[in-house]
Amino acid sequence: MSHVFLFGCIFAPYLARFKIMEHVEKVIDEKKQGEALVIEQKKGNTKKLFIESYGCQMNMNDSEIVASILVNEGFNTTKNLEDADLVLVNTCSIREKAETTVRKRLQKYNAVKKINPKMKVGVLGCMAERLKSKFLEEEKIVDLVVGPDAYRDLPNLVEEVEAGRDAVNVILSKEETYADVSPVRLNSNGVSAFVSITRGCDNMCTFCVVPFTRGRERSRDPKSIIEEIRSMYDKNFKEITLLGQNVDSYLWYGGGLKKDFDKASEMAKATATDFAQLLNMCAAEFPKMRFRFSTSNPQDMTLDVIHVMAKHRNICKYIHLPVQSGSNDMLKAMNRQHTREEYMELVNNIYKIIPEMALSQDMIAGFCGETEENHKDTLDLMEHVKYSFGFMFAYSERPGTLAAKKMEDDIPLATKKRRLQEIIDLQQEHSLYRTQEHIGQTQEVLIEGVSKRDANQWKGRNTQNTVVVFPKEHYKMGDFVNIKIESCSSATLKGTAVGYSENN
Repeated sequence: MSHVFLFGCIFAPYLARFKIMEHVEKVIDEKKQGEALVIEQKKGNTKKLFIESYGCQMNMNDSEIVASILVNEGFNTTKNLEDADLVLVNTCSIREKAETTVRKRLQKYNAVKKINPKMKVGVLGCMAERLKSKFLEEEKIVDLVVGPDAYRDLPNLVEEVEAGRDAVNVILSKEETYADVSPVRLNSNGVSAFVSITRGCDNMCTFCVVPFTRGRERSRDPKSIIEEIRSMYDKNFKEITLLGQNVDSYLWYGGGLKKDFDKASEMAKATATDFAQLLNMCAAEFPKMRFRFSTSNPQDMTLDVIHVMAKHRNICKYIHLPVQSGSNDMLKAMNRQHTREEYMELVNNIYKIIPEMALSQDMIAGFCGETEENHKDTLDLMEHVKYSFGFMFAYSERPGTLAAKKMEDDIPLATKKRRLQEIIDLQQEHSLYRTQEHIGQTQEVLIEGVSKRDANQWKGRNTQNTVVVFPKEHYKMGDFVNIKIESCSSATLKGTAVGYSENN
């Protein structure tokens, strides 16, 4: 059946989360939750950095930025906590369980610190921004607190800590994108990588804390994005995922917040780059690389993007298109800037332009004030779209959100669980329906690793982001292989290789 996992900042906060497909690893790799991140050692560096990350892929990417900054300050990474001079945990503030996990890790760090009093402990990321005063002043469990926009200040903050003073910088920036910091790829498979193109979010959904922990939305210079992708291409990476809280609203007009675009000069507006243009640039510049993007917001998704996807073979035919509810009443309560009808029209147009497109969803069961009719509207919308994958949650209140401040969490837990299960059951049906459509086709698959269940088989993904397993034979990691699909489950396609693809 389904499994329960933690989730992170790119998606919304809920009591429970269920996956219907292994493709969740492309957004958040459960094996890397809390893993000590290690990079190549730099000769001459004498200090040791222990860094762990929790939450979404944006956090993992941020840890790579932090490592890049600190390696130039004399630090090499280590997997041995007891040897560390500086211990950092990059945190998620989306779900209560994620915060509880981090607190337990901080207790572990401080137990080690009693043995090694020279060791300094710091908290990075969204949880740092939200709980800065508790960590430093009330609980006194860390030496260093650094928000998502303050990583450039780490050398100065480390100096403050080494001088015996607490250090904190959680100021949210209007400009920071780390465009000129080349992230070190931590624990990478050498095949796929994430490249951040935006930071922050302007949408203010009532259930979500991201705008308050990561600030307002701003975009990276497209030249810096192309340069980072080129460095990955030169290292033989085969697939790039363009990453952001809301990639569709990417807009570069020379720098600054997206909300200030209307104040820009006419020349800046005329030469601005939107997401469709950026996606086209990436695909055209690197025709031998595959491109994905995450996460999309329905209100900002344009058909220009879909036409670019149709134009380029190397842009994967998959979109994560969170809707959260099929009810207009709930969409309004959540402050989603689209209606049920607008969403369904967008989906219809996507399928019309690219019939083979795979769509996935986020869905919340039991949001504040949800009625049975509202819930039935969600099931009805799912029947219309027939998503390939689903991320489903029972709503739980998170501190700092507009819903927590202004709405009553009035749906009984038993009702939430029952509605959630109905959503899960329907998604299982649709996932099987979608995987069955692939049987008999020959599809290009990028080999990403060994199958979890059989060491004699490779695991990869097709353009729709569906997991495909097949016998290893003479193929290797990073190969593009044509696979004849022979059977399936609701989560996985199985087949046999018939040769290299033209992209190899």
